[in-house]
Amino acid sequence: MTALGSRAPATARGAREDRENRGAGEGGEIRRPVVTAGPAPRTRRTAGRARWRAVARGSAALVVVALASTFITYGLGALGDANPAAAVLGATATPEDIARMSHEFGLDRPFLEQYVTWLGNALTGDLGRSWFTQIPVAESIAQRLPVDLSITGLAVLIAVVAGGAAGIGAAVSNGGRFDRIVTAVCAVASTLPAFVVGIGLIVLFAVIVPVFPSGGYVPFSQDPVQWLRLITLPAIALSLDAAADLARQLRTGLVAALRENYVTGAVVRGLPARRVLFRHALRNAAGPALTVLGVHIPRLIGGAVVTEAVFALPGLGQLTGEAALKHDVPVIQGALLATIALVLVSNVTVNAAVARLRGA
Repeated sequence: MTALGSRAPATARGAREDRENRGAGEGGEIRRPVVTAGPAPRTRRTAGRARWRAVARGSAALVVVALASTFITYGLGALGDANPAAAVLGATATPEDIARMSHEFGLDRPFLEQYVTWLGNALTGDLGRSWFTQIPVAESIAQRLPVDLSITGLAVLIAVVAGGAAGIGAAVSNGGRFDRIVTAVCAVASTLPAFVVGIGLIVLFAVIVPVFPSGGYVPFSQDPVQWLRLITLPAIALSLDAAADLARQLRTGLVAALRENYVTGAVVRGLPARRVLFRHALRNAAGPALTVLGVHIPRLIGGAVVTEAVFALPGLGQLTGEAALKHDVPVIQGALLATIALVLVSNVTVNAAVARLRGA
């Protein structure tokens, strides 16, 4: 403990050595250590700038990905062989009527001009109108998007809580019975598709033990309790794979972190085990686990479409499916654009959180 400088020397010789180590003068006067101009603050500032430059570069890359995704999304809708003008007017439409409707839709303009106009309007919140119902696409998406946000948000919360607790417990156990149980459960959970888990949950908790409803949706503002009951089973089905991967990654990172020298030094200094685990080891092991969660968020958003079908939820997936059956291209493009925006926002958030942890 003397080597750590935390206690006074017990003997006169120890006191003399201690003064010599601290730079004592000939008359016993202790010279103050020379403090040089702070490289540490500059280092912290440099590290902070580098960290946020990395976040800015990642965000710039996401902008390029967003532009490419919107171009592909619009191209897939525009290059289809369906004639929306003829579909809207019906079988009795004349060629003149079809040409007039195509002009109103802007389909007689060059492709790039259509894309630039659509993208410019989308950036202002105008996603056009449905070709068949004339309802603004942004209004339809605003009605359906809360369903997907509710399911995905609760699924992320379940994955973080369940996967985090299992990963930490397995790392602390490290080879024990709980570690083996977590490893086996994660191996099974990661192989089960969300719709299979959803059907199993309906049979178990809506038919055999009727605790939760089997489907439907109620807005949070209308009935918060019923809202939570309706989205619980879909969120559990959706979160299982993410929770398993999060637990395995956190367990691996935490076991490695607990073997580092700084953890050994914290234990030698007598810090409580809980503080060493949560304030030192977990903070360094959480970065890779957070990255795994960021990879899973687009899967959760995409998986919500399948989960909507199992639990009869009126979400964005159902809106897109109905629009695809009618070749209602503006609705399809708007729904895909909203999904792309969700994925990009979640990626930026995860990148910022990882950068913050690395700088801690």
